[in-house]
Amino acid sequence: MHLERYRFWIENEFTDKQTKEELISIESCVEEIEDRFYKDLEFGTGGLRGIIGAGTNRMNIYTVAKASQGLANHLLNQYTTDISIAIAYDSRHMSREFALKAADVFSANGIKVYMSEILRSTPELSFAVRQLGCKAGIVVTASHNPPQYNGYKVYNNYGAQILDEEANSIIEEISKIDFNCIKYSPNIDKANIIYIDSSIDDKYIEAVKSLSLNKDLEFNIGIVYTPLHGTGNIPVRRVLREIGFDNVHVVPEQEKPDPNFSTVKFPNPEDIEAFTLAIDLANKVNADIILATDPDCDRVGLVVRDEESGEFVALNGNQVGALLLDYILQSKKEANTLASDLIMINTVVTSDLGKKIAEHYGVKTLKTLTGFKYIADTVRKYEESGQGKFVFGYEESYGYLTGDFVRDKDAVVSSMLIAEMSAYYKKRGKSVLSVLNKLYDEYNFYIEETVSLTLEGISGQSKISKIMEYFRENKPSAISGKDIKYLYDFKLGLLYDFSTGDFEKLDFPKSNVLKFYLEDESWFAIRPSGTEPKMKIYFSVCGKSEEEAKESLKNIKEDTFYIMDRIV
Repeated sequence: MHLERYRFWIENEFTDKQTKEELISIESCVEEIEDRFYKDLEFGTGGLRGIIGAGTNRMNIYTVAKASQGLANHLLNQYTTDISIAIAYDSRHMSREFALKAADVFSANGIKVYMSEILRSTPELSFAVRQLGCKAGIVVTASHNPPQYNGYKVYNNYGAQILDEEANSIIEEISKIDFNCIKYSPNIDKANIIYIDSSIDDKYIEAVKSLSLNKDLEFNIGIVYTPLHGTGNIPVRRVLREIGFDNVHVVPEQEKPDPNFSTVKFPNPEDIEAFTLAIDLANKVNADIILATDPDCDRVGLVVRDEESGEFVALNGNQVGALLLDYILQSKKEANTLASDLIMINTVVTSDLGKKIAEHYGVKTLKTLTGFKYIADTVRKYEESGQGKFVFGYEESYGYLTGDFVRDKDAVVSSMLIAEMSAYYKKRGKSVLSVLNKLYDEYNFYIEETVSLTLEGISGQSKISKIMEYFRENKPSAISGKDIKYLYDFKLGLLYDFSTGDFEKLDFPKSNVLKFYLEDESWFAIRPSGTEPKMKIYFSVCGKSEEEAKESLKNIKEDTFYIMDRIV
């Protein structure tokens, strides 16, 4: 089948000369042909993501056009008039070309397109969808993936990433489409495309600034910032400058867009190696904190100076989320605006420290499945019901949100609040690290780690399936000498109680996630990534001291990976 597809692409008239030449160059590479054509690039629950190249299992103008035609058909089925879509793109290879191809297809289908003329961040795309009253949105990005990847994320009319039901409807439409049936505009220069101007940027920046909580700050706090060659450079620097921070140093080697991300192995703020140049600069300018945003600027990483050692320490997403939550709620309490109906939202693989902090302030905590789209949808439901007011949401993978004008994680908002939080504490003689340690003193020491196993290709998918199947069917009742109390199986929608052997139904959407909750409030969870060829294993351990928690984490990890090694 894959050889037939390969030949079809070479011989069909819809394929351009450059694509044909690329395919002919691999005609003797059987495994490469198989990998490119053994399946269609999957339109997952959020859209497309894959390696750039020719073939049905690659990101290229044809797979982007096919997805766009499917989305166009879906929108035309859902709405009868005033259908519009907003499109943004990041600094990756082919991002602008893919965005223009999508705009071409939507315009040919009679859908008005609001197109970014320059690089814009993912959160600003969400803002534009809401601001312009669009029925959908697209951002061409592969977030923090290596440079050979690109992607196509789809947003609904609320400005949030689409949920499973809508994704399945779009997938069904895509499955009906042949490449030679896709509509294109006869004259792209005269197509129904409106380029987004700076007025949207201005409105977005003003909305971000409206979330500032304090003016009594040490504005001269030393900040080093790196956009990691992505879209954050302009909006993050502008917000910090306009709020009043005048001691901001940008890493010059990483300031400008670069699709090769030449200075880093991965453009990922979760990876401490991405901060190497920033730490060098921070030492030279004696900075207090370092911020790094990923290429599409929806996630931000934080590195802070340890005042005792003088060294820089990277904080993980759970720690930053807990710090921001505490800062926001404390600020509201001081301003007498801490309402009784506030809700905080995080995911089932996020540390429980945030829940303890929220309880202290009388704020309700809600848990969602992994993925910010579920946080955004919960925000929407509470907004529409009027039964609670969203105050803050976050996930362990460096994504945070507050405010009501964006429906995805927002590194521009988060960068501003992290800088403000740090300046607030410095004015009062405290460091971010000392405040975090105080939270541990109050609520116990929490330590987390996420391990990503890259398992590419057909064999990798098989290994992932075997691991999930084993843990789901065998249900280990203990790990590292500790009894497992509960198993949350979000695919089957069941909570299994090991002490009674009983099952309870879970009120969550279905997702292939298993979470094992231990007797001492520690837990670990496993799931396949929805956007990458990876399996993710999340560990969260609670202890009375750092030493106790670290030892417990070490033992739980060792036992978990011992089981996995035996399976594959």
